[in-house]
Amino acid sequence: MPVSCSAENRILTVSLSGEVDHHRAREMMQVLDREIDMELPRSLTVDLGGVSFMDSSGIAVLLRAHRRVGLLGGSMTVRNIPDQAGKVLRAAGLEKLIKFE
Repeated sequence: MPVSCSAENRILTVSLSGEVDHHRAREMMQVLDREIDMELPRSLTVDLGGVSFMDSSGIAVLLRAHRRVGLLGGSMTVRNIPDQAGKVLRAAGLEKLIKFE
């Protein structure tokens, strides 16, 4: 599974793995939507440590999660960003919207 989730006390941690591209983005968004709806997190951490490739679809996945958590009054952090994914995300300016670790 390209998405694994754990939650405790309204803190949701999501790990993405493999390729985050247009073939898998929809599935990832659906899983994230479902988890956010169930957990109503005040904090979301997305771990990209297992991501081997990311295209612009990864931007959409993260922006959607950021927007949904923001509507709940929560915050989002992205950590363990691989070099290639970091280039894609920084080229889009996401580090101005979302905290990167």
